[in-house]
Amino acid sequence: MANGNCLGLYIEEHLIKYAKVSKDHDKVKVDAFGLMFYDKLGEAIAQIIQETYSQKAPISINLSEEMYNYFDMFALLTKNDLQKAIKTEFDSYCAEKGYNPNVFESRYAIVGNQEEREKIRVIHVAENKIELNKQIQQIEGYKLASISPISMAIPNLIDIEKHENALIVNIEDTTTVTTILDDKIYNIDKIEEGSKDFLTKINLKENSYLKAYEICKNTTIYTSEGRELQEEQSTYLEDIMPTLYSIVGNVRSIIRENGDRIKKVYITGTAALINNIDLYFQEYLEGVECEILKPYFIQSTAGDISIKDYIEVNSAISLGMMGIGEGISGMNFKSQTLADKIPDWLKIEVGGNETTKLKHGASNMFTWDLGQPFDKTETGLLRIAIALILLVVMYSGFSGVLANQLNKKSQQAEESIAATNGQIGLAKTDNDKINSKINEYTNMLKNLEEANNRLTDRNKTRNAIPNLLNQIMSIVPENVQLTSIENTSSTHIIINAQSNKYEQLGYFVAKMKTEVILTNIISTAGQKDNNVVSIKIEGDLP
Repeated sequence: MANGNCLGLYIEEHLIKYAKVSKDHDKVKVDAFGLMFYDKLGEAIAQIIQETYSQKAPISINLSEEMYNYFDMFALLTKNDLQKAIKTEFDSYCAEKGYNPNVFESRYAIVGNQEEREKIRVIHVAENKIELNKQIQQIEGYKLASISPISMAIPNLIDIEKHENALIVNIEDTTTVTTILDDKIYNIDKIEEGSKDFLTKINLKENSYLKAYEICKNTTIYTSEGRELQEEQSTYLEDIMPTLYSIVGNVRSIIRENGDRIKKVYITGTAALINNIDLYFQEYLEGVECEILKPYFIQSTAGDISIKDYIEVNSAISLGMMGIGEGISGMNFKSQTLADKIPDWLKIEVGGNETTKLKHGASNMFTWDLGQPFDKTETGLLRIAIALILLVVMYSGFSGVLANQLNKKSQQAEESIAATNGQIGLAKTDNDKINSKINEYTNMLKNLEEANNRLTDRNKTRNAIPNLLNQIMSIVPENVQLTSIENTSSTHIIINAQSNKYEQLGYFVAKMKTEVILTNIISTAGQKDNNVVSIKIEGDLP
């Protein structure tokens, strides 16, 4: 949606972070935000919706147990062939892991391959349908608009510069690291360690998850040049630092895997509230700028709201932005129903309280309560009703005129038909005589045409097959083996090929198309057996 608002809900095991985000043209702002600890999730969601006045607002939530896979594909594949190839790769992955691919709902995004420019990189995201349905049921009764992986939503908060290479480390219950190369999302790493690990340890000491969270916010990490820790601070840091050390180690490995192209690391999530965490990351990630992720559209704060309060709910803000049309729309796991496609202004809701102006009478018809003046909505509906009545009257008048004209034309047509039938009878006799002569000439022409076609086909195919074989030999890739070439009719050719690399087969098919070696080329999706992919290619001689 170009303008509008959306309530983003980032849901964890003990905590919901929420933010109501609105957009007016290009201006994005956060209208309400906060967090809530809960025992009963449904009651907590209902309370947040009521407090933020979001009963009719779209709601955007996060996936809970998504998994990521990456497939490299040949860039020249058509859209249909690409979809088939992605499905084949995911089915092969599921077969290796012993999964049933039918239990997953999946989405994918495409980005240029940084290593091989002639290929594309497919970021494939899959979620178990059972878990997905559980999440949908949590928002039952409200307007759920978007379900997205937080790793794909969190980049919404950054005004990414052209050709920027960066990491976004989102340390929530678990940690996701989103790699951005050339200002595009390129990779997602999931790290099982996260804020849940140290919050659980502190909760065991304090017997309160809320208190554990507040302790985390008020904890300060002192770097190698920092002052001596107090005993209480040291106690909590003993719970926090092992998790952060493991996360920093994983981030450092990701930076090395990207050939030191990463120049900046953004830190967000619950752990970003720990004081000096950016300095801690900076100390271990030498040569890389580390900073706390601040939403790009929040330039300054006023009153009692600090920038740290916004940072606390970064995940919820990013999900809310997905709901107002920011980010990658193809990552929405919420299937669009007919009701979702109907504009809000076309939907009619009838309430049951005393403020409802449209009442249901004993005659089972809707009547207006005229005891009070019309408001703007009622005035608009009344105008629409009058317009519809005028339209019906005009339609009835035009229908009567058209019916009268049709009757006159029908009578004239019947008279013309009778005269025409008489002439047809005379012409039929002459036609029978002509047809007998036509049949004789037709048979003679048919015999001559068949003889000519046989001669043409013989001349046409005499040199076509050798030329075809020479052309195929000049373009077939080294890793592609042709198992058979069959000429099933005068010009139709069937080629069976196999290779251990799917992209080589795709290249071979694309090359035959671009070189116009065959026309009307079609190919099967490919069957994989013992790491060998086989396809059948059909086409006609040009």
